[in-house]
Amino acid sequence: MTHETAQSLIDQLDSLLDDERCALLDGDIEAIGALLKRKEGIIDAMNAQKPSDQADMTKVQGKVVRNQALLDGALQGIRTVAGRLAALRRVRRTLETYDKTGRKSAISDVIDHKVEKRA
Repeated sequence: MTHETAQSLIDQLDSLLDDERCALLDGDIEAIGALLKRKEGIIDAMNAQKPSDQADMTKVQGKVVRNQALLDGALQGIRTVAGRLAALRRVRRTLETYDKTGRKSAISDVIDHKVEKRA
């Protein structure tokens, strides 16, 4: 491959990383998934080049690090939300109280969702 092709791939990756950053900041998970497939294709094409044909990657290295930090933050946020939703489900299923000595006790399945029909 020629140097122009390698540079073209780097330019494509650079543009894609900018798009990925915007999607991360907007919280557009679907766009991030679509961009991932494009990014994989560009990286595969870059890996197929001979080492002597690979262009300087320092231009996009900072963007890759920046986007990785944004992805890590997004994943942490998703984990936090999932934990909070699990806690809310747990609260709906149990009632936690304290006895006169201060020990916590839980009463599970307080709410019975059955309907009894009588004739």
